[in-house]
Amino acid sequence: MVHQMQKFTWVDYVVFVFMLAISAVVGVYWGFMKKQTTQNDYLLGGRNMKVVPVAMSLVASFVSGITLLGSPTEVYMYGTQYAFIIIGIFLMSIFMTQVYLPVFHELKITSNYEYLSLRFDNRVRLFGSVLFAFTLIGWLPIVIYVPALAFNQVTGVDIHVITPIVCVVCIFYTCAGGLQAVVWTDVIQITAMFGAMALVAIKGTMDVGGIGVVWQRNMDSGRIELPNWDPNPLTRHTIWCLVVGGVVYWLQANAVNQTMVQRYLALPTLKGAKWAVFIFCIGISILYCFCLYCGLLIYARFHDCDPLQTKLAKAKDQLLPLLVMDVLGDIPGLPGVFVAGIFSAALSSLSTSLNSMSAVVLEDFYKPFNSKQLTDRQSSWLMRGVVVLLGVLCVALVFIVEKMGTILQLTMTLEAMTMGPQFGVFTMGILMPWVDATGALVGGVTGLAAMSCWCLTAQMAIARGEIWHAHKPLSTAGCTYNYTVVETTTADADVSEVNPMLRVSYMWYTLAGALVTICVGAVASRVNRARGKAHVPPDPRLLAPQLRRLYREPPHPSDDTYIQAYGNNKEGCQKNSSAINMKPINESEEVS
Repeated sequence: MVHQMQKFTWVDYVVFVFMLAISAVVGVYWGFMKKQTTQNDYLLGGRNMKVVPVAMSLVASFVSGITLLGSPTEVYMYGTQYAFIIIGIFLMSIFMTQVYLPVFHELKITSNYEYLSLRFDNRVRLFGSVLFAFTLIGWLPIVIYVPALAFNQVTGVDIHVITPIVCVVCIFYTCAGGLQAVVWTDVIQITAMFGAMALVAIKGTMDVGGIGVVWQRNMDSGRIELPNWDPNPLTRHTIWCLVVGGVVYWLQANAVNQTMVQRYLALPTLKGAKWAVFIFCIGISILYCFCLYCGLLIYARFHDCDPLQTKLAKAKDQLLPLLVMDVLGDIPGLPGVFVAGIFSAALSSLSTSLNSMSAVVLEDFYKPFNSKQLTDRQSSWLMRGVVVLLGVLCVALVFIVEKMGTILQLTMTLEAMTMGPQFGVFTMGILMPWVDATGALVGGVTGLAAMSCWCLTAQMAIARGEIWHAHKPLSTAGCTYNYTVVETTTADADVSEVNPMLRVSYMWYTLAGALVTICVGAVASRVNRARGKAHVPPDPRLLAPQLRRLYREPPHPSDDTYIQAYGNNKEGCQKNSSAINMKPINESEEVS
């Protein structure tokens, strides 16, 4: 029986440093040997990337240390119900490849928020890009902090030391090599992630006594669960919120999020981009299965001596590192491989976000509001400056997160507040031709305000202990070492006086935010038309392929009504029209 957290050996440190060194070498190669000479090279890899590396990069950047450490904890505490979100992932791939991806890929844009100015106007574009920046700045410090905390727990190295070192390496290869460096380091890092999780799963299963023992112990504790068909939206996890709410959550995160869309746009053909989506779904599902199985493995290993109650694990995020050091600690180098995998997830998410933010600053914050055209050299300095400044800001915010532990939960709530409105605005643009710019902006702002009020109020109720969810049974009956008992709650709290709206499952938040945005946007657009404001149908290429046959003739850029509807600027209107390369749409294009 393990009774204390084991520490790294010098071999583990060598493995970890080797992982950082490989990432730096990739940055040197793409930054100095294969120079990124143009903006297109730096942000989109010349739009000539390969499908498999891009798909692997998508998996690597989407999975953060939060996922790798949090998913096993979810199963250990609450059971396997969360696993049904994988159904939502595959349903997302259908909607994305048929509705959203064809529009973005055909426009040949760099930032997907550029679509909002083509479909609506620069006000809506600015709204979307500001929400993206706000979400990113709040999310990235957590992405860095969680694996740094795990590293601190297995090595004793201070967070203040490891965080700047890792971030400097990430900033370096992202700044030097652009998207090519990001994608190829992601390929290396996702390999490390899969290898790490597979090592833990295989060795841990053997140590416990086989898959049968793992399964039986979790069955006996009620952790292996069939789908929960309860229609009550207040239930934390049901098949309805995980599939329906999960589809919308994954669509927002994958179909309209700049960090993901930018990689799809780097592929030369739409067919390749669709294949990347399906490979991404398969890869992310396999990784989720590894994570969820590790949760079962943690319980099978500690079923009669809960490390949280004995304080062997001082925090829930330490459960998986505890299992790793228990399972792999006797084999020099393997714990280093695992922690390198956890940090790989953080590096991948950070590098992708830095590269995407440089695209948003250049395309959405600078170009629409400045008539001066930047040279390739000036654009390069601007983009690299954004990478450095945002990276430094994230390092600084990590130290704030460390001092204010509650900000972890708060920041995740802030992310939920912005996701729904963003998705709602894009969906109105692609699927609702009658919605105008003012309606989209009013809907987005209303959705953001409504979700802010809802989510923050719910989080305050959780922080006060008014709302919480009972976990599966945990035991300390088999512990063979001394410890101080820490009481944990096992019964439902009295929530009779808490507003039921505050107890709605968090899996419905993104869908709720999108619905509020869409409903208000549609009503506001109808009011504008009732007041006599002219509305011109959008160019067909800005709509989903399924709707294009209804709008075969695009308005001419010289049309006064078109100019009024799209920014009151004839020059900008013509630029937008040429950007989408308007030409007659034939049946084969509609089918594709």
